[in-house]
Amino acid sequence: MKPIGSQNHPQIRTEPITDEIKSMIRVNQAGEYGATRIYAGQLAILKGTPASETITEMAAQEAEHLKKFNRLIIEHQVRPTVLQPLWHVGGYALGMITAMMGEKAAHACTIAVEEVIDEHYQGQLEQLNTCPLPPNAPLAELIEECRQDELAHKETAIELGGREAPAFTFLTTAIKTISRTAIWLSSRI
Repeated sequence: MKPIGSQNHPQIRTEPITDEIKSMIRVNQAGEYGATRIYAGQLAILKGTPASETITEMAAQEAEHLKKFNRLIIEHQVRPTVLQPLWHVGGYALGMITAMMGEKAAHACTIAVEEVIDEHYQGQLEQLNTCPLPPNAPLAELIEECRQDELAHKETAIELGGREAPAFTFLTTAIKTISRTAIWLSSRI
C-alpha cells in the first residue's frame, strides 16, 4: 500500500492506514465535494453578478482540495461515503436556494459552512497530534492548508456583507446544522 501523500504532501506512513484516518479522508473528500456543489449552485444563479468572480475563485480552491482528497481515496482504497449522490443534489440545492435569496445570503452560507469546517478540521488536527501511531504530519499539513483556505473564504464572505443577509442567524443556524449532520453521516457511512 502506498503512503498517504501527493506531490505537495509527501508520505505520512508506509504501513496500512487506520480506520480513523480512512474516516478522515472519507469525510473530508465528501465535504470538499459538497462545497464544490454549493458553489456550483450559487454560480447557476449568480453568474455575471459582482459576486460571481469571488465565488468562482472559492470554487476553484475547493476543487483543488477535492482533487487532493480524491487522490487519497484512490491511493488508499478508502470507500467514499454512500451519501455522495445526496451531497451532489443537496449541496447544489443549498447553493441555489441561498443565491436566490441574494448575494448576501450566498455569502452567509459560506460563513456558516466555513465555521463548521474550521471546527471539524481543528478536531481532526487535534486527533492527529495525539495519535499514538507515527506522526501524520503530511495529512495534518493538507488539512491545515485546506483549513486556512476555508478561513479565508469565511473572511471574504464577511467582508462582502454575508452577516447582513436577511434572517442571518436563522439561515446560518440551519446551514450549520445541515453541515454538522453531513459531517457526522459522511464519517460513518
